[in-house]
Amino acid sequence: MTNAAPGIERASASDAQFWEKRSDNAVVCTLCPHLCHVRDGLYGVCGVRRNDGGELKTLIYGLSAAVNVDPIEKKPLFHFLPGTQSLSIATVGCSFRCPFCQNYDLSQVTKGKNRDLFGRPVEPGEIVALAKQAGASTVAFTYSEPTIFYEYAYDCAKLASEEGIRGVFVSNGFITEDPVRAIRPYVHAYNIDIKSFNPDFYRKVLGARLEPVLEAIKVIHQEKFWIEVTTVVIPGQNDSDSELKQIAEFIGDLSVDIPWHVSAFHPDYKMTDVPRTTVESIERAMTIGRDAGLQYVYAGNMPVGDASSTRCPECQTRVIHRVGAQVMQNRLTDGACPECGTAIAGVWT
Repeated sequence: MTNAAPGIERASASDAQFWEKRSDNAVVCTLCPHLCHVRDGLYGVCGVRRNDGGELKTLIYGLSAAVNVDPIEKKPLFHFLPGTQSLSIATVGCSFRCPFCQNYDLSQVTKGKNRDLFGRPVEPGEIVALAKQAGASTVAFTYSEPTIFYEYAYDCAKLASEEGIRGVFVSNGFITEDPVRAIRPYVHAYNIDIKSFNPDFYRKVLGARLEPVLEAIKVIHQEKFWIEVTTVVIPGQNDSDSELKQIAEFIGDLSVDIPWHVSAFHPDYKMTDVPRTTVESIERAMTIGRDAGLQYVYAGNMPVGDASSTRCPECQTRVIHRVGAQVMQNRLTDGACPECGTAIAGVWT
């Protein structure tokens, strides 16, 4: 990930979407389920949306704090245009306060009194030009939380779609229905974190709520985005058999074809005292997912045998061979297993 140097450009206010006027110049932001009631001159939980004189403004439009070209598998998306490149962009800010965030230098700098809204000015047209130059098939809104820079992501995705480049959200899933539906013509895939199935974990550790995330996933599935789900397995926090089973069963109730990435935790940010996830824990989580009926379960953030490869759920032929995030061989024939003809769920072309 390439971070734009802090201080290159400071935030200037642009009109925000999804808010309602209240009395005394207050506004309610309806972009995410925090539904922040913001008085004049103050900020929402994300730290990047501010009430300016009774008008909600976004402070990070066009300020890209990170730009990189990644394999789409790093999002991770394994069943959406595998083997292609994705131009990945982010601004600063997030709606969560995860103490284990790997990109906390982007996501958490907008919190508290010393918020730092930095980034390099990159207009949507330039983002599309960079994607075309890189030969990218997608523009991914990632690293921090794309919901909080929704207006910027929307405009980038709309322009990209006109050039045949698809949009991807890598998200915590904390978003309300209207913005999901509004961006559907231009964003085609979501990878969503289910960080726990314990409402107390979401409330006490992440500063959010679980139920709206689950509801958003249902809406995103109904709107026919391609979805993959990621759970970072944190020792002693969300790794019990019962909790992992609940996550797997929730996914399976929507569709057993939704891929589940069970990823290893490594100590970072404010969780440096928690040990790394073991190979045995990842293997156990994968078994729980398969026992719940999920057809495609993958290991992330650590090598676990051939657990990054895609196998036919019918005959177990390896149809896509991966080493980590690198596609070594893709044997799919028109989206189907070359041996038995079973259709493999995904977006392949």
